Amino acid sequence: MDMNLKDRVVVVTGGASGIGLAAAMAFAAEGANVAIWDLGASGAVVDGLLAKCPIRAIGLPVDVGDESSVNTAVERTTAELGPIDHVVHAAAIGSGKFGFPFTNVPVAEWKRVLQVNVMGMVHVSLAVSPKMIERKSGTMVFLASVAGQIGSQTDPPYSASKAANINFAQCMAKDLAPHGIRVNTVCPGMVQTPLNRSVWQAWHDQRPVAERLTYEQWADQKIRSVVPLGKWQTPEAIADMIVFLSSDRAAHITGQTVNVDGGFVMHW
Repeated sequence: MDMNLKDRVVVVTGGASGIGLAAAMAFAAEGANVAIWDLGASGAVVDGLLAKCPIRAIGLPVDVGDESSVNTAVERTTAELGPIDHVVHAAAIGSGKFGFPFTNVPVAEWKRVLQVNVMGMVHVSLAVSPKMIERKSGTMVFLASVAGQIGSQTDPPYSASKAANINFAQCMAKDLAPHGIRVNTVCPGMVQTPLNRSVWQAWHDQRPVAERLTYEQWADQKIRSVVPLGKWQTPEAIADMIVFLSSDRAAHITGQTVNVDGGFVMHW
């Protein structure tokens, strides 16, 4: 299926690892030119994309929680690759605390998570929207989480931030639809990423030694209890949905929250 993404310019925040990396690779495979914005080292990722695909790609050190960092990244991306056609916002953090009950999480951790996960989304959206509006085209896909829909107690700051992502994406979808710009949210379920492992680590560290489980044991129990399909979702499966929603094949889809979760949310 031709996604008509060849030579388009795609920004992927958090593109140096996890779902962001899978999305960057999927867009590159479609012939899109990719800008990876990430706090982590992205040079090797860019080299890998260029080795596999005849595209243009750059990696920029970007802190999405810092408005000036994002604005600079927009300028550099546009100068090196051209106008931005598509944005995938995958950059996010968790609190690093096991938040059951929510009083376990200090206020400072709330502020840190909300600055990155909520204000990061605001910074990216405000930075890229004006030029998209001028051109009357563009898409944005935001990575949220099923945790933003079910009030997950595992990490309340993270869950609250993901709920905010879903809501703000819907606000933007309404505002930007008259300009031909589509905005959607993708909610992964259980995916083996560094962030998912950090949730287990926080749980593990606060449990009595006799009650601790390995990451594999913990994850297996959770998947069996909450995921009807009974298996992990993969970064590549999430990336497939992101690419589809960014493509012309999804030209009539905007303001939607799409779960790639093995049926997780059906429980709630």
